[in-house]
Amino acid sequence: MRNKIIIGNWKMNLSLADAQDLTFKLKSSIKVERPAEITVCPPSVYLLTISNILKDTPHIKTGAQNMFYKEEGAYTGEVSPKMLKDLHIEMVIIGHSERRQYFNESDKDVNLKIKAALKFGLTPVFCVGEDLKIREKGEAESQVKNQVLEGIKDLNSADIEKLIIAYEPVWAIGTGKICSGEDANKIIKMIRSTIKEKSTPQISETVRILYGGSVKSDNFGEHIKYPDIDGGLVGGASLNFEEFMKLIDLASNAHSQVQSHSV
Repeated sequence: MRNKIIIGNWKMNLSLADAQDLTFKLKSSIKVERPAEITVCPPSVYLLTISNILKDTPHIKTGAQNMFYKEEGAYTGEVSPKMLKDLHIEMVIIGHSERRQYFNESDKDVNLKIKAALKFGLTPVFCVGEDLKIREKGEAESQVKNQVLEGIKDLNSADIEKLIIAYEPVWAIGTGKICSGEDANKIIKMIRSTIKEKSTPQISETVRILYGGSVKSDNFGEHIKYPDIDGGLVGGASLNFEEFMKLIDLASNAHSQVQSHSV
């Protein structure tokens, strides 16, 4: 059975003091492992500080928001997978819609980053999703499927199995617009089917696929109730301690319900 997971993407937010405060609150409130896995992804300049706070809290992991696909070199401002590994980072978000939009990341860039992350033992959180124009044209599934295929290009089944995929409808990120649980589940089932085509049925049932699109506690329950939706990639709501805890509880409860039904 796939474990539910909640990933908090802090984006370019919080002062160092606020980031530390939020992390200490999470650490003190989550003293034991929850049914849902938890990861926080602070800005890169805070990674060492946050990972040190959480180093003796294995049930809360630290992830990165981005990385470059080269190990080292003259790439001003970039962070390599090797550097992340040195900081004991376990997970990295790759291909987030904001990276694609503001930094012109292509599907090829995303594929190279996924390969580099896997090489260094990092878990890629591979993001895919369509914008409003594509959705209104009825081409959401075809675009997302193409992003998935380009992202996993040249990966073997063993590598595909190590991925976490996040479906983030671009039109629902930071806009207040809601992608219904039914619509999200439809796309996520298609993603799982695509993984099945490119690997094995067993691996397609192992890969975790998350929803990420203005995730909040008052709408996430509609998404996490679907068995194919394995958790959430959370943006702004992860900056608020109480709200993030509510999301963790929703995912934990959903995991427990799935577990009880499988017994």
